[in-house]
Amino acid sequence: MSPRYACTVTTNPALNNTPELGMDEKSLEQDFKSYYGTHLAQDKGCASGHYLYTSLALTLRDRLFERMKHTKQTYAETKCKQAYYLSMEFLMGRAMGNAALNLGLDKTVTKAMNDLGLSFEELTELEHDAGLGNGGLGRLAACFIDSCATLQLPVTGYGIRYEYGMFQQSIDNGNQVEMPDHWLRDGNPWELERPEFTQRIKFGGH
Repeated sequence: MSPRYACTVTTNPALNNTPELGMDEKSLEQDFKSYYGTHLAQDKGCASGHYLYTSLALTLRDRLFERMKHTKQTYAETKCKQAYYLSMEFLMGRAMGNAALNLGLDKTVTKAMNDLGLSFEELTELEHDAGLGNGGLGRLAACFIDSCATLQLPVTGYGIRYEYGMFQQSIDNGNQVEMPDHWLRDGNPWELERPEFTQRIKFGGH
């Protein structure tokens, strides 16, 4: 690991005791507008659905990260046994609505977006399905991980981040034409890049 990413334990209270994010309508609206206007540098002259969707995704993601950090801290403190589920596919579906529901914010987010003149339902429809598989086994793996989370079991899923997902198809002169599904063309706001954990995988001695 590069020294740049070396992990050091800090006792700085300013870092260890960050205030929790609000779960009310006003807090969601403020964070949404902050991401839209500052992080993404958009203004009222640009009404791109992509940036509106991304702003809300990042707003919800921050609150998911808080719970993720609390969970990891609990695992470390209790030294509990953990299980790891490896699968070639994970068909998780769209993340926006699922995140709001699991955070208990589905109604609050809907109201917050309405206050801003937006539709939460329409924003969720802008999300691309995660192309992390193309078969029933991928859906089974996703349901298994979802069940483990519901039961609060210490289980982590590992898979492959495919650049292209299930193929797209169209009919051209009566013939079926297949095209790659570039589901990452607009980026994925639900991902958190961890360059310090990059690992080169070799095949056949190369």
